[in-house]
Amino acid sequence: MIPGMRNLIISFVLVLAVPIALNAQTVSAVSGAYTVRDFIFANGEQLPELRLHYRTLGTAQRNTEGHVTNAVLIMHGTMGSGDNFLSRTFGDLLFGPGQLLDATKYFTILPDAIGHGESSKPSDGLRARFPRYGYRDIVRAQHLLVTDHLKVDHLRLIMGTSMGGMQTWMWGTMYPDMTDALLPLASVPTQIAGRNRMMRKMVSDMIRLDPSWQNGNYTSQPFGLRGALHSLSWMQSSPLYWQSLAPTRDAADAWFEERVAARLKTTDANDMLYQFEASADYDPSPDLEKIRAAVLAINSADDQVNPPELGLMEKLIPRVKRGRYVLLPITSETRGHGTHSLPAIWGSYLAELLKESEPTSGTR
Repeated sequence: MIPGMRNLIISFVLVLAVPIALNAQTVSAVSGAYTVRDFIFANGEQLPELRLHYRTLGTAQRNTEGHVTNAVLIMHGTMGSGDNFLSRTFGDLLFGPGQLLDATKYFTILPDAIGHGESSKPSDGLRARFPRYGYRDIVRAQHLLVTDHLKVDHLRLIMGTSMGGMQTWMWGTMYPDMTDALLPLASVPTQIAGRNRMMRKMVSDMIRLDPSWQNGNYTSQPFGLRGALHSLSWMQSSPLYWQSLAPTRDAADAWFEERVAARLKTTDANDMLYQFEASADYDPSPDLEKIRAAVLAINSADDQVNPPELGLMEKLIPRVKRGRYVLLPITSETRGHGTHSLPAIWGSYLAELLKESEPTSGTR
């Protein structure tokens, strides 16, 4: 146990049920907040109150021994939130009646990671005095949310997109007995290096080297935030898709300006800085042999964040005992890195994973 964690005082506030339309059906997403007091981060920094916001779909089902048997954890990407999964292109295709993660069958947990959404983050007031968190802190906090608060000691499935995909790998290595199946999307289970790491350094430098950032104490968003969003947009782009959206010079200029302007309205420089620098501690590769769950890793051939030509997955997946890797080909439907949020493309593989990882009687 991490020092200082044994005597945590836990509290929570259940907020409300929000009806969302999924495939012409109504599913209630329950929104809640869970506060961990005196949370100690991996670097030794401490936060008196760490707020973890989350949403759930469906109802937890327990067996005769009191163990939850139908829980699913889905984790979002960098700069996102659990709300992303209630979208038309994601939630509409997964959570409705008869669908793969039918909310009448599964109890699905959609957390906001530390530094994201409605969970504790720098822009709440601490700014650059907010503790420097890493991915291990995010996963450890999510584990507390799932086990101590929601009282779920086993998950039927853990999956995530981008950063959430990376954290799916971490769940598999940090808590190998916690789940039956892992579905990491748009991720690679090794430390971030090469162009991916350099892009993150660009994001940091654009913000940190801007004099108007003022060590995080700005009164208006620093201009460097625009450059940071430019770098991110480029890495997450899909040439084929972007060409279809903006087939002329003027259309390209207008579309890109509109895209960046929209992101500027909802992005805080300190939050973005922390979100990208948090990935520095990511490296599950030394522990891949510890993973016990069935794993189906899915990437897209047009993903510039995790380009397939690096050959990393081919080297790493053989070390996962029950691991399989799928590389989705480029089509008019793929969206580069963003393909991770389109179950219309990869849903059939999720169906396969659920089938092959179905627990046999008496295994839990």
